[in-house]
Amino acid sequence: MALTFEQARECVLRAVTLAMTPEPVALLEASGRVLAEQILADRSYPPFHRSARDGFAVRAADVPGELRVTGEVRAGEAFSGSVGPGEAVEIMTGAPLPSGADAVVMIEHTKRSGDRVRIDRAVAGGENFNPRGTEALAGEIVLSAGRRIDFAHVALLAAVGRQHVLVYRQPRVAILPTGDEIVEIGEQPSAAQIRKSNAASLAVQVRRAGAIPEILPIARDNQESTRALAERGLASDLLLLSGGVSAGKYDIVERVLADLGAEFFFDRVLIQPGQPLVFGRARGKFFFGLPGNPASTMVTFELFARGAIERLQGLINPPLPLTRAKLLRGLRHKSGMTRFLPARLSGDGSTVEPEPWQGSGDVVGLARANAFLVADAERETWDTGDSIRVLQR
Repeated sequence: MALTFEQARECVLRAVTLAMTPEPVALLEASGRVLAEQILADRSYPPFHRSARDGFAVRAADVPGELRVTGEVRAGEAFSGSVGPGEAVEIMTGAPLPSGADAVVMIEHTKRSGDRVRIDRAVAGGENFNPRGTEALAGEIVLSAGRRIDFAHVALLAAVGRQHVLVYRQPRVAILPTGDEIVEIGEQPSAAQIRKSNAASLAVQVRRAGAIPEILPIARDNQESTRALAERGLASDLLLLSGGVSAGKYDIVERVLADLGAEFFFDRVLIQPGQPLVFGRARGKFFFGLPGNPASTMVTFELFARGAIERLQGLINPPLPLTRAKLLRGLRHKSGMTRFLPARLSGDGSTVEPEPWQGSGDVVGLARANAFLVADAERETWDTGDSIRVLQR
């Protein structure tokens, strides 16, 4: 039975569980990797009442009024005295609030003359400073395992003193192009041949997903060649086969995988392009038999294989980069399948327009596009100005 797009993606994410082992890396090498440990605050943050403005630390009960300035405190320093009645301490952003003060008045709202400062507006207690521990308390979890580390996470890791961090190992993904019609990129194809562009695009997609690609030699359309290379691919953490999964006489990928003892989770999804899609497991490793047309390969990778790779490296909830935009031109399609159509998404992401193309083998049309329209299976028409889902690329 064929699965819907949503059912197939749920099947993949449910089946693929974490398989990678953790490894330590230097902090500046951790960006893009998936965190494999909980990170605790080494102290409270902020570790003191921290001024959020340049101005004067005061007692709220003393303003409005004229106060005597008894000193100054800068970021990185601590004021040795305290703020008493009728007193103020000049303070800089990031500096610790002096003892006795309970508010900071912004410098823009003050007039200073010598050791006196005039404040003509009231201020509430707690204003313009961040109390100690309001961001995190000592020992509190500030980062959980299972999230991909970005620049903000690196800043937090540095703030809590982590020079090294545990991350999950990057999966190694074997890419196996299949077909007698395929030649190497540097070869001159005959009129009936094509270069192995799918393997190249998949390698880039695998890297973008955080894994390490390995492109295998081309498997020819016979049992011996395909089996030998599939066995080699199953030594990696995940195997991606491109082509050979349709119902044609020479589409032998499923037969080869079955001979290798494969368990098949599904072999057809109600999407276009990419309907003949195989997902399963053999010899303890997951595999995808991706359709051979370029658009089918690209789309099915993004929808399904990317999520599997992200699950393998420890990501808890792999995101699907779907957004919504308004159509610049109406769209009609036959219901029953979810279709992913090349499109041009505007720079601000507010509008989208279908990109003319000649079908799932049109690499030139795909290169012009920067996204895919998502035409829902239950709906046939969208008018100009209608909101539609968009798969970002």
